[in-house]
Amino acid sequence: MPETVRTTITLVVLAVLVALAAVWGWNAATDSLPAKVDRPVCVDTEVEAGDRLYPQQVTVSVYNASDRSGLAGRTMRDLEDAGFAEGRTGDAARTKVGEVAIWSTEPAGPAVRLVASYLGDVDIERREGLGPGVTVVVGKDFGRPGEGERYVEVAEAATVCGPAVD
Repeated sequence: MPETVRTTITLVVLAVLVALAAVWGWNAATDSLPAKVDRPVCVDTEVEAGDRLYPQQVTVSVYNASDRSGLAGRTMRDLEDAGFAEGRTGDAARTKVGEVAIWSTEPAGPAVRLVASYLGDVDIERREGLGPGVTVVVGKDFGRPGEGERYVEVAEAATVCGPAVD
């Protein structure tokens, strides 16, 4: 086979490979990206009587009912440092809270008792929370969460809103 024919065949094969690579690259570059799957902030988990409930199993949301900027965020960081899972933070400016309150539809539940152990003299109100998990509402007189219980014993079966686990 003459060298010119061999060179021509080689160039044609290389041109076809470059064209195929260009088509594949264009399709890959213009293909839509996979959709982001939002994980739930918390999922309901059943705990049985006699179980121990730890901060890592409880999601907490913190809302600021004062004019102190950043109070909810700082309180959330402190509770996260204690092991609680992060829910939501925000303002509850139209709410009157002296120091700190917990809002929950299950005020005697184990998650509420555990969170309350970190907050000192806390008012616990039976009402819908503002965010997922246990809702903590901090007022202008609130300082910082303190040392709380490492866990609480579950007295009777309950549902706890805790972090989603992969």
